[in-house]
Formats: sequence, C-alpha cells, structure tokens
Amino acid sequence: MKQIASLFSAVLLMATIAFGQAQMEVSSETHSFGKIPVSIPVTHKFNVKNTGNEPLIIENVQKVCGCTVTEWTKEPIMPGKSGFVTAQYNAARVGKFKKPITIISNAGNSPMKLYFEGEVVEKSELDGAPANKTGFNN
Repeated sequence: MKQIASLFSAVLLMATIAFGQAQMEVSSETHSFGKIPVSIPVTHKFNVKNTGNEPLIIENVQKVCGCTVTEWTKEPIMPGKSGFVTAQYNAARVGKFKKPITIISNAGNSPMKLYFEGEVVEKSELDGAPANKTGFNN
C-alpha cells in the first residue's frame, strides 16, 4: 500500500511540474530564404506561442556569428498569446548556409533551436529579383 501511495504522489508531483510552466511552440523550426543576394540583409520573424499556463519569458536568443542580428519579445508572453523572435542575416560570402539561433527562456522545452537557411548568390544571378527579400511570418 505504501508503494502505491508513493507512486501516486510521484505521478502527481510530476504532473504539477509539467503543467505549471510556460511552453514554447513555434510554427516552423526552420525557415528557408531560398536564393538571396550577397551583402544584402534578409530577415525572418519566427512566431513564438506560449502553450503553457504560466507567462513565457524569453531571456536571450543566442547566435553563432556576427553575421546574424536577433531581436525578440522582451515582455512576458501570457498563456495562449504569441510573441516573436527575428533573425536578420547579412551574408558576406557566396554559398549555401544553415545557421542556428537558440532561444533561452523559462519554458519547459528551453533551450529551443531554430534554423534559417538558403543559398547566397551574386546579385547578377537573381535575374531582376528584388534586392531586399524578407520572410516575415505574422
């Protein structure tokens, strides 16, 4: 009987911990820019939704190189509401790329890695495509 009571207490404690926190949900963990021109910045806005029952606080967004600038929702994201993380990439070299950014937060599924990728080409290869390409997901 003691074992059953202990097991029940453990399950109840785990359920309380799992359900008493923020949870991040992102519609897509990877964004593809396709072909982009060299030395012209491109930006993507990732939509971040709090699917937990506590406010979500994005503490930091880490990047791996100086070619990326990040911005994010600074105020707490309430349960059921959405915020954002943007990544601006300015490629200095021609070639394919895949760059990660890491969201650090108080969510149960933190840290969360997101990626953006594409291929940097010379401007002349884009055949009249717009010089500045953005990929906002609102």
